[in-house]
Amino acid sequence: MPEIILGTIVLGLLLSPQLLAGFLAKRTGRNFWFWFLISFLIPIISLIILIFLEDKNPNASSYKLADHVDKDRELK
Repeated sequence: MPEIILGTIVLGLLLSPQLLAGFLAKRTGRNFWFWFLISFLIPIISLIILIFLEDKNPNASSYKLADHVDKDRELK
């Protein structure tokens, strides 16, 4: 049983750069699986590239507030 837990932890650590690249790509409007696979070939370089690429999501920086929230109202 400890071997299974240790194996799972090791597998998670080995796949962490690929998962990070995939989720970062998805967040910036790119294909998760493409960047996940690219990250197997060049793990650190792919992360650096993803950080500097322009965001493809049109409304990533702005978000829609709920109808009852007044955007111009200051918090006191």
